[in-house]
Amino acid sequence: MGGTKTELALFQIKEGKLLALKNQRYATTDHQSFVEAIRNFHDDQSSVIDCACLGVAGTVDGDKVKGVNFTWEIDAKKIESDLNIRTVLLINDLQANAYGLSALGDSDFEFIAKGEKSEGNAVVISPGTGLGEAGMFWDGTYYHPYATEGGHCSFAPSNELDAELWKFLKNNFDHVSWERLVSGQGILNIYQFLRNYNAKKEPEWLTEQLKIDHSAKVISLAAIEKKDPVSVETMQLFFKYLAIESSQLALKTKATGGIFIGGGIVPKNLNLIDKKEFYKNFINTGRMEHLLKNIPIKIVLNDKTALMGAAYYAAMGITD
Repeated sequence: MGGTKTELALFQIKEGKLLALKNQRYATTDHQSFVEAIRNFHDDQSSVIDCACLGVAGTVDGDKVKGVNFTWEIDAKKIESDLNIRTVLLINDLQANAYGLSALGDSDFEFIAKGEKSEGNAVVISPGTGLGEAGMFWDGTYYHPYATEGGHCSFAPSNELDAELWKFLKNNFDHVSWERLVSGQGILNIYQFLRNYNAKKEPEWLTEQLKIDHSAKVISLAAIEKKDPVSVETMQLFFKYLAIESSQLALKTKATGGIFIGGGIVPKNLNLIDKKEFYKNFINTGRMEHLLKNIPIKIVLNDKTALMGAAYYAAMGITD
């Protein structure tokens, strides 16, 4: 359940495995509430749902969560009552992503750096509508995913261009977080800054496209097709900042088990990633470079990862 899309699925546990019966993806803004979305998806009153798990892009506080980039207020107890569901569990959407990694195979990943196979903590970082981050604590036998709000930590400039970008964003936002750069809206923010900073007139065709669809997709497509130099530079900066924040997250959690890059943006723009440049920005941490050089960096290609993670979590709620 995110700022852009909500994906719903109904599963059955059969012979110890999860069997997907149906699933549907909606634009989050298509419905006034989550209850309305569920009723649209599953109106079979005779089918009792034993347990539902909602992976929500927001901070979970007990039985409630309010999204950061969407207006729904989620109350687990109210949903149980309104929809006749025995148990409703709430977790952060990135925590769901972390649980879902166990369902993936080798073909579901693209490597940026293979690193060295090592036991230890791991992290997930996912640029999408916002910037989600989660950790996975390694206890020596199992991983234990946990949510964070690291995407809302303060962006730190490292050169003159970064400082000018920070000033530009500070004029528009009270707080300049990493999410203001490493997200779909972040791509638009970087683009708008560079257009002003470079004093380059926006091509008419691009102006018209942005009027129709004011989204990061327009900028990334212009970069892929190499039709606009400012769009190309925008995406280069976006991946630079993603590498830097991935590095900082790795250091704070000592994520020797790996970095998993999720979200909807990166898999759709694989052709724009300069892996050598990304790796260079990732390890550029002075005295801790030796630690980061050994960490595997993987892009998660499977867009059902969070859905599977929520399903696993719900299954655990039934079988525990």
